[in-house]
Amino acid sequence: MTAVGAKNPAVQHLRRLTGRRSARSEANAFVVDGPVLVLEALDAGIEIEAAFVDEAAAAEARGTRSANPAGLGVVLERLEAADIRVIEVSAGVLAGAVDTVTPHGIAAIARPVTHPLRFVTSSPTGLVLVLAGVSDPGNAGTLLRSAEAAGAKAVVATAGSVDLFSPKTVRASAGALFHVPVVVGEPAVPALEALRAAGFTTWATVARDGEPYDTADLTGPVAIVLGSEAHGLTPEIDDAVDRHLTIPMAGRSESLNVAMAGTLVCFESARQRRSAHH
Repeated sequence: MTAVGAKNPAVQHLRRLTGRRSARSEANAFVVDGPVLVLEALDAGIEIEAAFVDEAAAAEARGTRSANPAGLGVVLERLEAADIRVIEVSAGVLAGAVDTVTPHGIAAIARPVTHPLRFVTSSPTGLVLVLAGVSDPGNAGTLLRSAEAAGAKAVVATAGSVDLFSPKTVRASAGALFHVPVVVGEPAVPALEALRAAGFTTWATVARDGEPYDTADLTGPVAIVLGSEAHGLTPEIDDAVDRHLTIPMAGRSESLNVAMAGTLVCFESARQRRSAHH
């Protein structure tokens, strides 16, 4: 197999998908970086269009296929068995095409899986996390991870929130993006109104004057709404929610990072649900 360079059209496509949300939207594709996440995507049944592998890393990996269950050799074997196109690239090409400081030797172009809002509203049960203006990809990835771990039914990222399929969010989600259903791009206020109409209680997390998160009833169909890191919820979104939750603080901090706050509330809801079943 002849390795290709940075000017190869497929490599240029990979670079555009890495760098531009509009390119991801137009192509209906996103980038999965590193052997662990590529393997997670394969295991989750995510459609992979093509994979790009550093030629030196591929040569080394093919000699040690079984050394590591999530190693590059095993991933290459899985890709080839699934008849997925694997493109070997010259030294340094991946570093220029993906946004990691130290590329992991492989990156793939995959098809996103999203759901319409009616996926959530047609069966009003469980916990839904709503990102209404969360803008940091690391926070969004952490929230996806926490939502999946807490057994959430879905994560809704409303219009104006960070792209859940940006490379940084995909990495921060540690594969959770492939397993928890996501709804993207819905305007926030109509989405909240639809959730309420379907039977969900919508709870906004606020820094003060809300019900304590550990005494509020989070066992029914609940939607936890998290706002912008810098500005919180807009007045319009705040008016569209049913109730407010606050995490009591003993120290000097006024509030927690949005990912930490969302994580605490997700797991409090999960704890209450377990208790209710015993």
